[in-house]
Amino acid sequence: MSFLHAIVFGVVEGVSEFLPISSTGHLILTAKLLGLKQSGFMTSFEIAIQLGAILSVIVLYGRRLLCNWKVFSRVAAAFIPTAILGLVFYKIIKKFLVHGEPIVLGALFFGGVFLILFERFHREKAGSVEDLESITYGQAALIGVFQSVAMIPGVSRSAATICGGLLLGLKRKTIVEFSFLLAVPTMLAATALDLLKNGAVFSGAEWNFLGVGFLVSFGVAILSIQWLLRLIRTHTFTGFGIYRILAAAAFFFFK
Repeated sequence: MSFLHAIVFGVVEGVSEFLPISSTGHLILTAKLLGLKQSGFMTSFEIAIQLGAILSVIVLYGRRLLCNWKVFSRVAAAFIPTAILGLVFYKIIKKFLVHGEPIVLGALFFGGVFLILFERFHREKAGSVEDLESITYGQAALIGVFQSVAMIPGVSRSAATICGGLLLGLKRKTIVEFSFLLAVPTMLAATALDLLKNGAVFSGAEWNFLGVGFLVSFGVAILSIQWLLRLIRTHTFTGFGIYRILAAAAFFFFK
């Protein structure tokens, strides 16, 4: 890896973390396109670099998360099932799924088909939850279960969370913002767990690469969040579904 590679990964992570296109899947495929072999460091890098994107949420929403008990408690309720399932399946996922290119491409493709079909048939009901404080603890916990599906590489965390929230009766803007906030404890926990297990063997240069990727993903993610919030006012996620299908097909046929 070089600093240029770290910058590219930072841009990819910042753009894709909060869009329903799977940041992990895109990072894995980016490594493949750049000719970088998967290794213990690469796997950890792809996880830890997400901290930059998470910092962007803290900058934009931190006060709302930390100073509003109703919001904080609902995010905590959603995080619990994700944390439990993550601890149970961490070793299996890292050993058998993270390096699986066919799994990533399949998840991207079928995830795109799902998004298109979901937007085709989903109708927002009258009385949908309009604000974060009105989300019930049961809804929050179920959203956390939906989010845990994204442990499979190529399954977008934001797509799983947002679609789950829409099915549970939340308005689009409400679940999108909740997805942003839920990313904070989720990715902090995932990164901390991985760095505790593997960080001691990183070299000084590898820590520098992590730092560069972190800073770039932070700046790009702020722009990505603001763009997504503007987009959902007038558009559905159908375009992201089409993009996922085309990206998976392009990589499969032209790699």
